[in-house]
Amino acid sequence: MQELADPSLVNWSRAQFALTAMYHWLFVPLTLGLSYIIAVMETRYVQTGNPEWKRITKFWMTLFGVNFAIGVATGIILEFEFGTNWSNYSWFVGDIFGAPLAIEGIMAFFLESTFIAVMFFGWEKVSPRFHLLSTWLVAIGASLSALWILVANGWMQYPVGMYFNPDTARNEMADFWTVLFSPMAIAKFTHTVTSGILLGSLFVTGVCGWFLLKKREISLAISSLRIAVAFGVISGLAVTYTGDFSARVIAKHQPMKFAAMEALHHGGTRQGLTIWGIPSQTEPTRLNLEIPGMLSWLAGGSSTAYVPGIRNLLQGDSLQKIMPIEERITRGKIARNVLKSYTEAKKDGNTPLADAFRLKFSEKAFLQDYFAHFGYGFLKTPEESIPPVIITFISFRIMVGLGFFFLFLFGGIVWILYKKPACLEKNKILQRIMILSIPLAYLSSQCGWIVAEMGRQPWVIQDYMPVSAAVSQISSFSVQLTFWIFAVIFTTLLIAEVTIMTRQIKKGPHNP
Repeated sequence: MQELADPSLVNWSRAQFALTAMYHWLFVPLTLGLSYIIAVMETRYVQTGNPEWKRITKFWMTLFGVNFAIGVATGIILEFEFGTNWSNYSWFVGDIFGAPLAIEGIMAFFLESTFIAVMFFGWEKVSPRFHLLSTWLVAIGASLSALWILVANGWMQYPVGMYFNPDTARNEMADFWTVLFSPMAIAKFTHTVTSGILLGSLFVTGVCGWFLLKKREISLAISSLRIAVAFGVISGLAVTYTGDFSARVIAKHQPMKFAAMEALHHGGTRQGLTIWGIPSQTEPTRLNLEIPGMLSWLAGGSSTAYVPGIRNLLQGDSLQKIMPIEERITRGKIARNVLKSYTEAKKDGNTPLADAFRLKFSEKAFLQDYFAHFGYGFLKTPEESIPPVIITFISFRIMVGLGFFFLFLFGGIVWILYKKPACLEKNKILQRIMILSIPLAYLSSQCGWIVAEMGRQPWVIQDYMPVSAAVSQISSFSVQLTFWIFAVIFTTLLIAEVTIMTRQIKKGPHNP
């Protein structure tokens, strides 16, 4: 494998991918959440035969369609960037990473694409029940699409079900089901989909709040709100549960990320959960407000559980069987040298020597003791293994804090809907909070992915490949140029979506 690339090239490649991913994620969660809400609304129409439900469904379906179209455009660019900017990564793990993406394209995306045409244009051309089936299949297709992409992402965070082929210098899939059902993939999928449904619920809630504030379409707003808050409460509770499950998985398989999320520099037993504080990349958190013992309980199921901090992971701990990063770097370099020696011996035609080196890659001891640290061989210092602590710490607290705020908001709306429904039409403060919840939902969603991706730096594949070894050998200038081109295009698309959606909301539903 190649040596580390030019830092400028690495940074611009990271920036371009982050730009594309963050813009793409502005559209995806609304597709995930709104599709199910629309499906339930249409189900109500088919059950009751009430044309008002058809009118409501069509209104939300129009907003869904605008969002879906732009989300597809950014998603295609995102996948192409793996080949253009990250070709070394694609070569190293393409046999594994490519499989879920191929299934996503063949199964899920085609399912969405096929039935979305029926959903939008088949109202008068197919039976109501077949149209309803198409709407549900679009929603299911969106979740299946997310499943395969998140399986791929989960594998990057916790690589399993593979073996390394020294002849091709590639990781190849050994067990598809292990990849599919790894705890990281399950955590990623469940938390992402439930948070998408939560965002869709908040979007509908916010738009309904605007209608109530303007005293327009009151019937549509109340009917839509009843469905949205039901989804909101259920998905909010589910997000809390899946988030807790995800944190436990991270604590076990990505302890450095977990330590960064908490800005925990010196770990131990009976660790407190930090509610808020002033984090530092190198020093303990100042003005720390915490719940004693809670972090140990969340990570290990007991208030006495040991939670390693950043310094514990750097320096190692023989009692906790934590290997020092310096030792992992040394072992990673040995694994890289064995691969290099094998490649050179094979190239020189020295078959006995090549066979001796190749045999190493079939030895369990070598794979566990050396190749498992392969990626550390690219690092120059142990400190390079520390992710950006401050942004990870702050993003995690924004995400969690807003999550609890959304639960309280939905709980309050449910109470008003069933106890004092008239107050909902008069309470302008609540209506404005409902509208404000839309941008807050997107902020929370973006913060979640910042934690997930920034928190695992410097790795593109946990423990096996750092970002600096994954980039394509291309001109840094070309990446800078396309970064700014994409920035302009994506910003234009976002402005177009917001403008079209705003106009459509102001226009309101079609009145037959």
